[in-house]
Amino acid sequence: MSMDVQAATPSGRHQVTVRGHDGPRFDEVVTPEALDFLRQLHRKFTARRNALVDARVLRNPSGGLGFLSTTRAIREDETWRVAPAPAALRDRRVEITGPLDPKSAINGLNSGSNVWIADFEDSTSPTWHNIINGHLVIADAITGDLQWDSPEGKHYSLDDETATIVVRPRGWHLLERHILVDAEPVPASLVDFGLFFFHHAKELAAAGQGPFVYIPKLESHLEARLWNDIFVYAQDQLGLPLGTIRATVLIETITAAFEMEEILYELRHHVCGLNAGRWDYVFSIIKEFGEDPAFVLPDRRDIAMELPFMKAYTDLLVKTAHRRGAYAIGAPTAVSPSAEGAVQLVRDDKDREAEDGFDGTLIAHPNLVETCREAFTDNGRTNKLDNLRYDVDVTVADLLSIEQAPGDVTFDGVRDNVAAVVQYLHTWLGGQGSVGWAGRPEDASTAEISRSQLWQWIRHGTVMSDGRPVTRDLVRGLVEDELEQVEKDTPQGSLSYRDAIADIVTYGALSASLPTSITEYAYRKYLV
Repeated sequence: MSMDVQAATPSGRHQVTVRGHDGPRFDEVVTPEALDFLRQLHRKFTARRNALVDARVLRNPSGGLGFLSTTRAIREDETWRVAPAPAALRDRRVEITGPLDPKSAINGLNSGSNVWIADFEDSTSPTWHNIINGHLVIADAITGDLQWDSPEGKHYSLDDETATIVVRPRGWHLLERHILVDAEPVPASLVDFGLFFFHHAKELAAAGQGPFVYIPKLESHLEARLWNDIFVYAQDQLGLPLGTIRATVLIETITAAFEMEEILYELRHHVCGLNAGRWDYVFSIIKEFGEDPAFVLPDRRDIAMELPFMKAYTDLLVKTAHRRGAYAIGAPTAVSPSAEGAVQLVRDDKDREAEDGFDGTLIAHPNLVETCREAFTDNGRTNKLDNLRYDVDVTVADLLSIEQAPGDVTFDGVRDNVAAVVQYLHTWLGGQGSVGWAGRPEDASTAEISRSQLWQWIRHGTVMSDGRPVTRDLVRGLVEDELEQVEKDTPQGSLSYRDAIADIVTYGALSASLPTSITEYAYRKYLV
């Protein structure tokens, strides 16, 4: 049954449409007043969002990426700093992210981490049920009432002390097609942020606990300026002071890497950190330069953070963040805690990040909290903001030194990428946004890099280490093999997504040109 809810004001009642089904307590989230707030956000900001998303597609990377000459004065001005972090965000040593189901949320909040990221993006399948239930989970987490009983009878509830809540809305490229204003779907970023802010901002502000957000997938400082204007407007609407909202920005696109200073400047009253999103960053490089054979990358497992182009990116992020008084947060290690030698691999990765000057890191499993906390605790100090990395001098050539990425494209690497995409889509279409597979956590970001690598290798006829080229027919055959394996591993009759998975992989990896997102296509075609 669809929800029957209208906006609260007479002018809004015939301008907002909710197409999502009803569910238990959904009316606590999708209220008439909240719809009015979304209507205001949509009308004021969606046209700018649309223009900026269009600009992404129109950008021509063959013209060359680099640091902007038009904003040189911002980069060279030594005087400006971002606003000091609020008390609740001054210890960023360990941050845990994950899906928005009650069990995962409780485990994350109780994990002992400093921050729990309520992730509407990479680790959430954006079904209407998941999105609205995610907001209910956040609401219950804020009040301390979140609990869950497993089918086996185990009871989960929140501890007296829990992690600080930070909400990660979906990126600008996605629309929420279940809420329409003036017959147009509302950008998913505005829905996720707007519902969270409208319902909880005053309560969190009064408690000194927010509202805090993580901003994903920015591609320019103009997109950061849009977010800043949204923050200013939202605070004004609820009567909250400038700077009440505090944001951490994920630097996970190659274009944003060239504009980190400008992104911080645009958000300087609201930002308190930058995060290095490693897999989306690699994916963005393929998106920008996929047509150029000089940017062909080896097997995904060989794209290590120590490679020159990746180290240039993270070194520049730490230097930029600390120079302006912001925290620098590292990325999850691409290994599941249950994998052989996982704890040592994670510790080595976090020791590297700490040595590079990061203040903390992101993880995806509670069992890694203490391992990571130890790596970022230095004689009782909880941050490294005074490590200004004067030794770092990153050039355009350093950030684009892809040719220095050693390694081969192997048949196993091609097969692993196919398997990762198929396994993830099987889980995602079933309503779950992340999956542990082959000793690695897979989510939207790793699925995107896997399918984009397949496309890139096919596009350039990349020769594998065994002498064979990567072709569409090879990938099609591997997709069929993996689908058969998934079907064998799934209870009889429950693999209802076979044709959908094959279609999405064909769209994302076998098209003539590289699509910018498979999740947007899959959502629009199969989840709405």
